[in-house]
Amino acid sequence: MKTNQKNTTRNIVMAALLAALVCVATMLIKVPSPLKGYLNLGDGIVLLCGWLLSPVYGFLAAGIGSALADLFAGYVIYVPATFAIKGLMALAAYYGFRLLCKRIGNVPARVLVGILAEIVMILGYYVFEGFLYGFAESLVNIPANAVQGAAGIILGTALSKVFEKTNLFVKI
Repeated sequence: MKTNQKNTTRNIVMAALLAALVCVATMLIKVPSPLKGYLNLGDGIVLLCGWLLSPVYGFLAAGIGSALADLFAGYVIYVPATFAIKGLMALAAYYGFRLLCKRIGNVPARVLVGILAEIVMILGYYVFEGFLYGFAESLVNIPANAVQGAAGIILGTALSKVFEKTNLFVKI
């Protein structure tokens, strides 16, 4: 097998594994939110998709894994928005981390970029739910989404430290 084919196969496998992990982490603990959504731990893995994979594979892994969780959990109306929002979170994580890592260090970059990515999530769901339920009504989910975002940053940063200690980042 040629090197390019090996790399493509490896990238597809890693993206599929991370998509499955996003889906499981999202479905593992679901706390209902005020507007028919739910809080979950999937954002930590969504951030890892951005930090571990290329932009395209990170977007797809985060988007597909999160969208599948919504589909499996019966939140079908959220599937397209979730795919786009979580994919954009992974893109923000990828590009932001590449930009900041060498300037401010690994952990501070992950935290700052995590905050940026979670703002993308909060605003994305605010706009989506604004069209569904009304913009005044969708304000009620902002605090819940912010809590989910904070948990995602903590989980994603902690997992990245574990991966660094085990050299998993280098292997991936």
